[in-house]
Amino acid sequence: MKRLDLIVSERELDSVIKALDKANAPGYSVIKHVTGRGPDTSVSEGMDFSGLGANAHVIVFCEQDVVDKLRELVNPILDYYGGVAYVAEAHPM
Repeated sequence: MKRLDLIVSERELDSVIKALDKANAPGYSVIKHVTGRGPDTSVSEGMDFSGLGANAHVIVFCEQDVVDKLRELVNPILDYYGGVAYVAEAHPM
């Protein structure tokens, strides 16, 4: 089993969720209003009123075939709008 972590702009969350559905992801968790710092950015703060610039963290546990489909569907979104995705091995407890 794989764990896929996506950090995307909340504005692109609907597109990412559509890709998850199209790839038959068995389920996912979404954490909205994620802030942080990347290698070339500062911590994003002060989004309380508008939400502009806010990120979402999407976590998916799935098999490799779903990851392969998602790579095709999500990479164009990440390439155009920005964001990151990482895949790791996951083992149930």
